[in-house]
Amino acid sequence: MSIQTPTWVKHAIFYQIFPDRFAQSSRVHKPANLEPWDSKPTHHGFKGGDLLGVVEKLDYLQDLGVNALYLCPIFQSTANHRYHTQDYFRVDPILGGDEALQALLKAAHKRHMKVILDGVFNHASRGFYQFSHALENGADSPYKDWFYFHGFPVHAYHGKANYECWWGIPALPKFNTDVPAVREFLLSVGEYWLKQGIDGWRLDVPAEIADDSFWQAFRSRVKNINPEAYIVGEIWHEAQRWLQGDQFDAVMNYLFTKACLGFFADGKIDPQVGAGVGYAPIPELDASGFAYALNITLGLYDRAINEVQMNLLSSHDTARFLSIAKHDLSTFKLSTLALMTYPGAPSVYYGDEIGMEGGRDPDNRRSFDWNESTWNHTLRDYVKRCIALRKKYVALRTGDFRVLFAEGKAVAYYRNSGDEKLIVALNSASQAAHINIVTKEVLPDGATLKVVFGGKGVHHTANGSLTQLEIPKREGIVLKVM
Repeated sequence: MSIQTPTWVKHAIFYQIFPDRFAQSSRVHKPANLEPWDSKPTHHGFKGGDLLGVVEKLDYLQDLGVNALYLCPIFQSTANHRYHTQDYFRVDPILGGDEALQALLKAAHKRHMKVILDGVFNHASRGFYQFSHALENGADSPYKDWFYFHGFPVHAYHGKANYECWWGIPALPKFNTDVPAVREFLLSVGEYWLKQGIDGWRLDVPAEIADDSFWQAFRSRVKNINPEAYIVGEIWHEAQRWLQGDQFDAVMNYLFTKACLGFFADGKIDPQVGAGVGYAPIPELDASGFAYALNITLGLYDRAINEVQMNLLSSHDTARFLSIAKHDLSTFKLSTLALMTYPGAPSVYYGDEIGMEGGRDPDNRRSFDWNESTWNHTLRDYVKRCIALRKKYVALRTGDFRVLFAEGKAVAYYRNSGDEKLIVALNSASQAAHINIVTKEVLPDGATLKVVFGGKGVHHTANGSLTQLEIPKREGIVLKVM
């Protein structure tokens, strides 16, 4: 049986939003004790972003070229990041509640934009009803088997809990998914929000539920409601176990992120800012190493999976890409062009397009500054043009991929779909590259190629090669066969 993945994701440009920090709406009532919007983020403070704020910024997102949203958790929680879920069936009132989500779904779908939510199914919070029940009633609670308790009363003295929790954090008690009632509860959450109109799930730390049958059941239940629902897991490494067509459609492709930093940063990586995440350490790569990384990553999975992988440069779990790369704009621009021309669905972390920076958590979750005078408009325009390039050419979304050249600090690869043929050439060196690309296996002699991104010019193949193609220093170009 062939692997089936959602068709729409192949054409998606995702934008990841951390709801507390993206945009506020005056239509959502706020509690009084909020941090100033433009102050540095803290671990426990709230800024008061909400879902109607997202609705009010859809024009901005659509102008950028975005057609899909990935929202970090939105369910009722006592944490600003909302990975400490209290009520899986209620949108947090600070975000505007259930009505605000419905308004967002309606507005997004009207614009043919998709919306996926973050599903936190490995752990809950101490405020989760069933956990609180055991906290209050101890061994007499009918929910005591929902979690892994090691004695009663339940406690967390001096930060050490007598129950299992995610990474030893007492605020995040781990579900016992071997219990049928727990499984049914979590699977019903997956179903419920699909029925409310969402378009898929991003799954938080799904490897922590090391039970293939759970995720197989999750996929079955979700796809029975919407066969085109997207299921993408947060897996930081090779993920063949989950990508056989019976569990997830894709994973967050941090292997691609790591390769871009290793090649395009050209050694300009801040080791402290880039440490402590799932793709560290980041080795420096030459062109052949980068090409090898791209090919190996594609070789891990079926083509249907590769076409819907969530490719990204930054996320709420990493320092921002620009900060890891020591604020080097050329690294970010080269990586963005690669992001938009490589197989898989690109994802832009909110604010990266205007040059937002940020170190490790919580600094990577700064509030979006809507004062346009602070934006890097040149960078935003570049990101916008890269997105438009991807949307214009189907070969960049569903075409074949083949590396044609990888020497020194220059890489060129070929994307083709039917009669549409493109060559992407990227140069991470501090001087211009003049390269000769062997084209005889993909293009006929005398083929004319026009630069459609990154400059102007017309080139021709001769004797099975494209000779002396110039790529400016720290830039990339895209050529189309005419």
